[in-house]
Amino acid sequence: MSVIYVARSAIVTEWASDVGLGKNIFKVGVAKDATKALAELNAGLCGGTDWEILAEADARDLTVEKAAERITRKEKMIDPKLYPRLKGTIGLFRVKQDNVENNLMLKKALDGMQIAALKIKPVDIANYVLNLATT
Repeated sequence: MSVIYVARSAIVTEWASDVGLGKNIFKVGVAKDATKALAELNAGLCGGTDWEILAEADARDLTVEKAAERITRKEKMIDPKLYPRLKGTIGLFRVKQDNVENNLMLKKALDGMQIAALKIKPVDIANYVLNLATT
């Protein structure tokens, strides 16, 4: 059974912010096991050694390419050819916080919950990206 995961690195986020990509940068990947995926990420993917997996789900028949195609309908994937630090890494996304806020507010409204000011956390963004990839 393979898993699809969404991960984040503070080092990569700081670099992305410095080059003008913003602070909401997340890596989507598919692996046989989440612990092996985390070990691969922390081996220095994109210069980050502090990756943490924020969300994961059963991947069924998903591949990284198929998941990336689904996510790019709403969010922008960072082109790995433009930044040498990425070294051809597919599945790194720049997520707009407004899209996450709108999604959460819509879910709350449809569930009949009270809509108040939202404070978006990285886990909320990771769950949003995972939802985009799996639906």
